[in-house]
Amino acid sequence: MTAHQNATISIEVSDFLLNCFVRSPNWQLWLSLPLSLLFLLAMGANGILLITIQLEASLHEPMYYLLSLLSLLDMVLCLTVIPKVLTIFWFDFKSISFYACFLQMYIMNCFLAMESCTFMVMAYDRYIAICHPLRYSSIITDQFIAKAAIFILARNVLFTVPIPILSAQLSYCGRNVIENCICANMSVSRLSCDDITINRLYQFAAGWTLLGSDLILIFLSYTLILRAVLRLKAEGAVAKALSTCGSHFILILFFSTILLVFILTHVAKKKVSPYVPVLLNVLHHVIPAAINPIVYGVRTQEIKQGIQRLLKKGW
Repeated sequence: MTAHQNATISIEVSDFLLNCFVRSPNWQLWLSLPLSLLFLLAMGANGILLITIQLEASLHEPMYYLLSLLSLLDMVLCLTVIPKVLTIFWFDFKSISFYACFLQMYIMNCFLAMESCTFMVMAYDRYIAICHPLRYSSIITDQFIAKAAIFILARNVLFTVPIPILSAQLSYCGRNVIENCICANMSVSRLSCDDITINRLYQFAAGWTLLGSDLILIFLSYTLILRAVLRLKAEGAVAKALSTCGSHFILILFFSTILLVFILTHVAKKKVSPYVPVLLNVLHHVIPAAINPIVYGVRTQEIKQGIQRLLKKGW
């Protein structure tokens, strides 16, 4: 086949088909119910959290602004992935346009990195609150949060934009069936008849540079927090200090664990079912989003009281 024929065929690939658990249709049926419930929970809980923080003047503080940002990122990730997966499960709408696929790829990579970066800033916030409490109000200001938000946006938008661009520039020689529920970078790139070494290297480098550096800084922050907490001698001070950052740590641990499991299943993909990484990839966009606001609602007294006041006003 000539290069001209290849080019002609590649132009004809105007959409992709998401081959989502096609060999196990029962999986689609059984997964659709918990997935739709998790989606509704994630959207509803994050929506309530955002409204509560917006309407309650007592929650207009830097820590809660960061929590609002986290909720927004979770909602965007959910809306980018889950509705499309559910339409495949319920209506067998597997087709996704060429540009919609690469847009989904970009949003997933960018917002996942932004979420990781937000956790890192939240860990720094807790470090200052525990280790330098007298300086907290002068360091963690509204201006600091604004600068942190700009950094989160700029760093991750710039570093992740080459991922869909590199994939979109590949030649797709007639193959358009993606063995995944979503437009994951490597699942799409494998369909190309070009060499995808650069795509693999950039995905690996960007992933470890962004997520890896965030996790190192988060670990460092909590190591310093733990060291400072263990030095406290006042009665009940340790429990109080740990409770102020317990919610953050639970969510960061869960986020990191599910990400680590996903990476390990990819590394050991010959030993596990090919559906396992696909399922983990989908769940990683909805489970943290559903759990984050619940953990904060249960563990943070100010948020709990704010929600109760809103409910009373509503009634």
